[in-house]
Amino acid sequence: MASPASGSGADSAKRSRASHIVWARLKEHPLARVGPGLITGVADDDPSGIATYSQAGAQFGLNMLWTMPLAFPLMAAVQSMCANIGRVTGKGLAANIKAAFPPSVLRAVVVLLLIANTLNIAADVAALGEVGELVTGINRHLMTVLFVVATLLLQVFIPYHRYVVYLKWLTLSLLAYAAVLFTVHVPWGQVALRTVYPQFTLNAEAAAVIVGVFGTTISPYLFFWQASEEVEDMQRSPDAKPLVRDTAAAAPELRRIRWDTWSGMFYSDIAAYFIILATAVTLHVAGITDINTAAQAANALRPLAGNFAYSLFALGILGVGLIGVPVLAGSAAYALAEAMDWKWGLERKATDARGFYGVIAVSVLAGLVIQYLPITPMKALFWSAVINGVVAVPLMAVIIVLVSRKAVMGEFTASRPLIVLGWVATVVMGLAAVRMFVP
Repeated sequence: MASPASGSGADSAKRSRASHIVWARLKEHPLARVGPGLITGVADDDPSGIATYSQAGAQFGLNMLWTMPLAFPLMAAVQSMCANIGRVTGKGLAANIKAAFPPSVLRAVVVLLLIANTLNIAADVAALGEVGELVTGINRHLMTVLFVVATLLLQVFIPYHRYVVYLKWLTLSLLAYAAVLFTVHVPWGQVALRTVYPQFTLNAEAAAVIVGVFGTTISPYLFFWQASEEVEDMQRSPDAKPLVRDTAAAAPELRRIRWDTWSGMFYSDIAAYFIILATAVTLHVAGITDINTAAQAANALRPLAGNFAYSLFALGILGVGLIGVPVLAGSAAYALAEAMDWKWGLERKATDARGFYGVIAVSVLAGLVIQYLPITPMKALFWSAVINGVVAVPLMAVIIVLVSRKAVMGEFTASRPLIVLGWVATVVMGLAAVRMFVP
């Protein structure tokens, strides 16, 4: 049995190691102190999210604002669970599902994720091409190709610790939607009232919009991305270990995750609220209730709110799209690579993780296909969000089971309030999905 002195020495060493990790973080570039929560939150407002929020505001006016205050704690709770899974276990979400559930569960989850992500990427890059044409005047198909090539080159050839700095700067593009509100008249009294007391009929059409809003807010690809990014960040520090093996570092790390995730999700949620509000006080008021293309959404703002609002809206789509597409492709690659026991990681060279980068390449290149399909990008964006909403329900149940198991999380199982919020999110999205298909 160890003597008190030796025990004290071990505790001191643990505290020293934890302090070293925290101090190393503080010495980094200010943007580097912001973790995966910020990028995950902004990726949540990718072009599919913007399309869905725009449709909600145009179709229902102020009466869909209530979805954002409700969505915030639910989305933050689920993403916190995913971040905790990655940091505590040192493994991504797919690897944990593989270890804790039958193979059929992992196969179903990964297949559903790949389908949803492929649709979402395809729709997102098509929207980027369309808005790129709107801003530059260059043909949309050429712009789509340029965006796809640029995204691939950045992900494959630039190490993640450098690439992520650019992604973090792009998160500022969400501020464009707050700026739009300074260019139009906003009836703030009505806004406050309808946020807490909406007036609409809960029919199948409204349910489709609600499940679309929640589907783009609480999306499967974000679950895999944030869990794996916590692992990537941990592996960058030579002294960091999974928290199940390094409990001394747990308190500061879990505090960081909590702050990073909840603040990142709040930033995402308030931006989504502004998008619904901006389209409600412009497009809906003008009688424009159906959004068919990205160009239509931005162009409709020009006579109603002026060229500045029109430019902000378009540039915002481009900024968040350049974050959303890499996150979509990366999350699919993480999930399949972990399921197949391939080498993975955005810090690895492409030659060291061919399967991982192959999934990224195929996913992004598949985005070119939607240009040649007889469906408008904005409609495809909206329905991809609806599909995400349906796919997320069983996956969320799996995540809640994982964070509740001591065999997976050790002493760091999720708190009861977090579990309750997770189940509420699952039930809300499940009910919305069912209502959407019931006349």
